[in-house]
Amino acid sequence: MLPGWVAAGVTFLASGAVLVLEIVGLRLIAPYVGITLQTNTAVIGFALAAIAIGAWAGGATADRRDPRQLIAPLLVAGGALVVAVLPLVRFAGSLLTGADAGSVLLLAAVAIVVPASLLSAVPPMVVKLQLASLAETGSVVGRLSGIGTLGGIAATFVTGFLLIAVFPSSGILVGTGLVTAVAGVAVFVLLRRRAPGSAGRLPAALLLLAVGGTLLAAVAPTPCEEETAYHCARVVADPERATGRVLLLDTLRHSYVDLADPTHLEFAYVQAVAAVTDATAPAGEPLSALHLGGGGLTVPRYLAAVRPGTRSRVLEVDPGVVGIDRAQLGLQTSPDLQVRVGDARVGLAAEPAGERDLVVGDAFGGLSVPWQLTTVEALELVDRALTDDGVYVANLIDHPPLAFVRAELATMRQVWPHVLLLARAPVLAGEDGGNLIAVASPRPLDTAALAAALRAQGSTWQVAPEEEVAAFAGDAQVLTDDAAPVDQLLTPYGAPGS
Repeated sequence: MLPGWVAAGVTFLASGAVLVLEIVGLRLIAPYVGITLQTNTAVIGFALAAIAIGAWAGGATADRRDPRQLIAPLLVAGGALVVAVLPLVRFAGSLLTGADAGSVLLLAAVAIVVPASLLSAVPPMVVKLQLASLAETGSVVGRLSGIGTLGGIAATFVTGFLLIAVFPSSGILVGTGLVTAVAGVAVFVLLRRRAPGSAGRLPAALLLLAVGGTLLAAVAPTPCEEETAYHCARVVADPERATGRVLLLDTLRHSYVDLADPTHLEFAYVQAVAAVTDATAPAGEPLSALHLGGGGLTVPRYLAAVRPGTRSRVLEVDPGVVGIDRAQLGLQTSPDLQVRVGDARVGLAAEPAGERDLVVGDAFGGLSVPWQLTTVEALELVDRALTDDGVYVANLIDHPPLAFVRAELATMRQVWPHVLLLARAPVLAGEDGGNLIAVASPRPLDTAALAAALRAQGSTWQVAPEEEVAAFAGDAQVLTDDAAPVDQLLTPYGAPGS
């Protein structure tokens, strides 16, 4: 029997470590498969499965073997494998990039199942060890079950609100694993002192696994130069353009910024966005613009250069990205270029009505989409922010059969009477995928002027007029806050920036 405080501590720690692994595991696999409903579902599902398997197997084993011989090795092994998860996921992730169900499930299983199962086997063994008589069964089981649940709750809140804000995911995992393994060694020493011979052996291989996992974690490939609140981010210099910089978020080319020339637009979809602004307002006229999603702030910089006096407000959810913009991409904010950190849906709700000439939506990625920005309710907030002749421009990314794009166009047509679509000819024909630019407004849009502006940007993209957009959208589902299965509609293959 363990001292009460030791039993409580072991149960608290083992249960808490599983929840740390679950939360950080999601962030660990996100750079490779995105943060989608499926990713969250896979991680939560495998964590629950591992808890069930571990608890069942741990309880059954405790009835056949002395728990004193198993608790310490399980803690050490579980802790060692929590450390080893980091290099395992990073090596596997380089082979499993993409949000297809197979990659998501396999990578989530690699990150969660084995260490969580081992650690989940500890609490029932502690319960078995603490049962001095049948008369205490209810109180012992209830107390330790409650302590294990408290451990999970504490780990959830501390990790989500504190640890992730202060430490990188790699540090959290290695730290959690090593603390758990050291706790296992301490329990082993305690049991040996209390009852020599009863604790069995602590295989040296488990300790070597913890050390080896830590060393592998240090050399494992990582997509991160900097881990932000939402992304693995890094900036890469363009070898063909001395002042060109590419911002990569979760391995995808998200933004291109020319530090010396804000009018240089490298990505075709950004050229299309710029063409819309060129065609829908007189040249050089300043605009009042709202940007949903910041990235490298390429479009706000372009507008400031070609339309002096333009007042842009950027809503960017990730403070780390804004920090990278300032440190490496030359961002300088001012009254004419404001950046607000926060969810764009919340920022939209706070926007004054009828003041924006332009709203640019560029928060959708190739692996995941913030669904709360896709719905009728969200687009009605965009419409409320626009002037009577304002324009909404949205960067959409999808691949055949383009189910998400069709649904988003159907949703936009519920809010605005005039909706156009810009893309490469094979994309408009449904034969290929990538970026598409949807343009919506309360006023009619000049397709000829848009086509001319695209050509002036050096783009080969085409304009689909309103009747083609209506046919393209067809009877696709209109997305609402109550029903927006965006992750299921999205076909996430390929990379943005095409």
